Amino acid sequence: MATLALFDIDKQALPEVPAEAVEHGEVFTRGWVVELILDLLGYTPDMDLAELKVVEPACGAGAFLGVIASRISASCRAHGRPITDAVNAVQAFDLLGRNVAESRGVVEQRLHDDGWGRSAARKVASHWVNQGDYLLQADAEHRADFVVGNPPYIRLEDVPDDRMDAYRSACSAMGGRADIYIGFYEVALRSLRPGGRLGFICADRWMRNQYGRKLRQLVTRQFSMDLALVMHDVDAFQEQVSAYPAVTIISRQAQGGAVAADATRAFGESEARDFLAWYEAEDRQPIATASFQAAPLPHWFPGEDSWPAASPARLALLEDLGDRFRLLEDETTGTRVGIGIATGADKVFITDDRELVEPDRLLPLAMVRDTTSGSIDWSGSCLVNPWNSQGDLVDLAGYPKLAAYFRRHSGVLRKRYVAVKQPDRWYKTIDKVDHRLTSRPKLLFPDMKLTIHPVLDEGTLYPHHNLYFIVSDVWDMRVLGGLLLSKVAEAFVEAYAVKMRGGTLRFQAQYLRKIRVPDPAAIAAEDRVALADAFDRRDVKAATDAALRVYGLTELPD
Repeated sequence: MATLALFDIDKQALPEVPAEAVEHGEVFTRGWVVELILDLLGYTPDMDLAELKVVEPACGAGAFLGVIASRISASCRAHGRPITDAVNAVQAFDLLGRNVAESRGVVEQRLHDDGWGRSAARKVASHWVNQGDYLLQADAEHRADFVVGNPPYIRLEDVPDDRMDAYRSACSAMGGRADIYIGFYEVALRSLRPGGRLGFICADRWMRNQYGRKLRQLVTRQFSMDLALVMHDVDAFQEQVSAYPAVTIISRQAQGGAVAADATRAFGESEARDFLAWYEAEDRQPIATASFQAAPLPHWFPGEDSWPAASPARLALLEDLGDRFRLLEDETTGTRVGIGIATGADKVFITDDRELVEPDRLLPLAMVRDTTSGSIDWSGSCLVNPWNSQGDLVDLAGYPKLAAYFRRHSGVLRKRYVAVKQPDRWYKTIDKVDHRLTSRPKLLFPDMKLTIHPVLDEGTLYPHHNLYFIVSDVWDMRVLGGLLLSKVAEAFVEAYAVKMRGGTLRFQAQYLRKIRVPDPAAIAAEDRVALADAFDRRDVKAATDAALRVYGLTELPD
């Protein structure tokens, strides 16, 4: 069994000096999960394990160490070595003295049960397990061929200030409101020798959220993401925990092929053996069973600042499309994704009163409510526009009605951050108006929606900041609209976007930019007609059928 020291702040010792460590209960990883991780790493008795170095950063009660001891014992016998030859083959840390003592006892007993003398077993155990803070050890202490375990899971702000400062200094990836396991990943990865491998079972939030961004960049630039096995519903621990765990295998080498896998509640010891057999096969093909789905990937999303979340089959599809098609935002087609205007005071700057100010100071504004039907149904909202066509603030002296209106609301306008920062420009909106955008055909996307919802403005309105827009120099916007209405385009956003309560998706610019599209000139004439027609009719199925043909797909996997 392996100590799960990561998923409950109340059950984890804070990374303080051992004398001040907080007592904590422990949750144990089932033994078959430990065996699986070591097998996936290739840490097996047929290797001369006495010549290799495995590090366990937070050993807890010794669950990983017990299995490691058995494997080293078998390896020593297979290679005709005394167990004392492996005295430097393992290095394990824990903050708590009682955990150190318990882990040493586990190792000693396991080796003794395997037939090694008590004295030799005790010597090996005492060398393997040490009390200390893994994150603050000197780099020379960390050189490793393998790093295994499950690192602590604690919000960094819950760590005492002096310790937190030390961690941030030692671990550059632990920015913002990071969890401490980010530091364990970083230190472990940097410790690997060339070809070395890391195998952690840990919460997988770092693969998607903001605080994991620097760690993702580190992995992408210097390591190979070999396996991500999601185990959210698996009964992997002796007690029930809500932790969103995944097994990750990462190696210190150039990125090669990768595997995305997702285990179900039915995944247990025998199913783990089935998965391992599939994983070790030379010619892996996508697989879906009652207990797991898995798919080989040619690589792991190169150059991405975030990683998608989807089924293995869907991830394989996204990688394939990423290899074959260009990004939606593209200089060669002049296609750009943007967001509408933020004013900093909508109650002042947005009106439907046509007599409020001079007519040329009212800019017709597209609001989210105008797009609900799938076509523009303008409600009459206008921006009280302080910008001229050259992008400069207008001189209020030339617009008496505008000047009077802004002065009536000067108390509100002058309190805004943009006005405090530039008091002489107190009546500016946060964003500048680009008047060229108004007359351009553009696809508008509400920020929050259950499904992708492109709406065409032929060139009459300026978008509000709750709307994202796409303009292009080359695309027929109805054809592009058909592509973006399809479930293929939605799959990209769904994989990358933050999901809100009830499954609502965020169709923000950074997610729309993840969509891959073909060269407009390469789309067959009949498919262009089909996409445009599907867009006009808001027919998602027809748009998806046409998009599948354009992308060279037969189906969209779940």
